[in-house]
Amino acid sequence: MSRTASRTFAVGLVQMRCSIDPDDNLRRAREALREAARRGAQVACLPELFRTRYFCQVEDPSRFDLAEPIPGPTTEALAAVARETRMVVVGSIFERRAAGVYHNTAVVLDADGSLRGRYRKMHIPDDPLYYEKYYFTPGDLGFQALDTQVARVGTLVCWDQWFPEAARLTALKGAEVLFYPTAIGWHPAEKAESGEAQASAWEIVQRAHAINNGLFVAAVNRVGHEGPAGGGLEFWGGSFVADPFGRIIARAGREAEEVLIATCDPRLQDETRRSWPFLRDRRIDAYGPITQRLLDAT
Repeated sequence: MSRTASRTFAVGLVQMRCSIDPDDNLRRAREALREAARRGAQVACLPELFRTRYFCQVEDPSRFDLAEPIPGPTTEALAAVARETRMVVVGSIFERRAAGVYHNTAVVLDADGSLRGRYRKMHIPDDPLYYEKYYFTPGDLGFQALDTQVARVGTLVCWDQWFPEAARLTALKGAEVLFYPTAIGWHPAEKAESGEAQASAWEIVQRAHAINNGLFVAAVNRVGHEGPAGGGLEFWGGSFVADPFGRIIARAGREAEEVLIATCDPRLQDETRRSWPFLRDRRIDAYGPITQRLLDAT
């Protein structure tokens, strides 16, 4: 399969609210994907765990019933849209691998509807209202970039956003664009004091991944409040695409559902890496200690 170094491709991000009805969420996601295709998107991404509300706010064994196999109903529905629109689709699935083994998984469906591959979320958070360690087994497929009919696509998921090692290893696999399906928001009680700082840090760290690795980064979040009044989470939207220089080339708002479209030119990846050859100048002979938890200060 030929690479895309000589042509541009259009990315679509579906920023959406998630209701209590999984079938409604899937229906609206499919319609938004069709809208993205009508507006020229050739590869489009949905938010993390878009089929349901963000269930990890509580530890409840009944929530495991939301999981499904891959291939399964959601991948089949998304594959049908991919075939219909001739668009690559990145979707986020609560994967039931086996009884007692579940993953937070991103799938890549090629423009012919075939399942090109999957990535299982590697970094699993355990914070107030983000009790993911209760639900998800850490990924065991490593970091990946997959050739599709449009571009070489890398996928990471939400909490992975904060780890430069994950972005670097995905870039080293040859990704031209790195997608982050996301479900991140404010604790309402914290928003006034630190909300903007939190959202800013989230954006900055991912723009840094784009710069450090010389690739396009696309982060897609959900919007809306989920949970009890005065509590729960308020998802902050702000989906965006950054170019290999870290510049924001498209950004969504904080509150509204939105289909975001951005054009990516792989030639900019070449130009940026020639000017800032970080991959060339890496001292791979000196990085062995990175695999240790901490280093002796002496």
